[in-house]
Amino acid sequence: MIDTHFEPGLLGERCWLELATGERISLPTERWRAAPDPGDELLLNSCGGPTLDIGCGPGRLTAALAERGVLALGTDVSPVAVRLTIAAGAPAVQRDVFEPQPGEGRWRHTLLADGNIGIGGDPVRLLGRVRELLCVGGSALVEVDPPGTGLRRGRVRLSTSDTSGGRWFEWAWLGADAVGRTARQAGLRPGWLREAGGRWFTELIKP
Repeated sequence: MIDTHFEPGLLGERCWLELATGERISLPTERWRAAPDPGDELLLNSCGGPTLDIGCGPGRLTAALAERGVLALGTDVSPVAVRLTIAAGAPAVQRDVFEPQPGEGRWRHTLLADGNIGIGGDPVRLLGRVRELLCVGGSALVEVDPPGTGLRRGRVRLSTSDTSGGRWFEWAWLGADAVGRTARQAGLRPGWLREAGGRWFTELIKP
């Protein structure tokens, strides 16, 4: 089944992640298609070679890298995301991150921005997969939650102003304070951890 959970947000609708507890987390859908902010700039400036943008969404980061002359490829399960990324002037493929990807083991960087560390509901498994995609010495550039939030996992569904909730799926949140332990479990070495524009990011290096 093609995963279309986030497509309303890709198309500009206001969206929330609804947890089984009833908690609702607003998604920054306006940022997904906006010009790069200071947090995006930190990610973009850290990409010094071929970069795979995992869960590329509408392709703002992939397109920004392409404009800078950096070899970049977006990958996303959503056909809408792929279409939007290509329309933004960047290449993209429709793939699940756990499926074979172009250039496996040769990427200098991978991006997991906008909460995409939550994909699949298991950051250790996801980062282990990312490790397979990277070359030796390559790095995963990951957006994380602020310090003090730890690692959370749970079932969520997407809600919009027009719907009360779709199909449930597994998701996760990784706080800055849990990065080191999680990275090491996935076979990656923690690098820098920084805040930019109210967002938190880390670099995780493949030994």
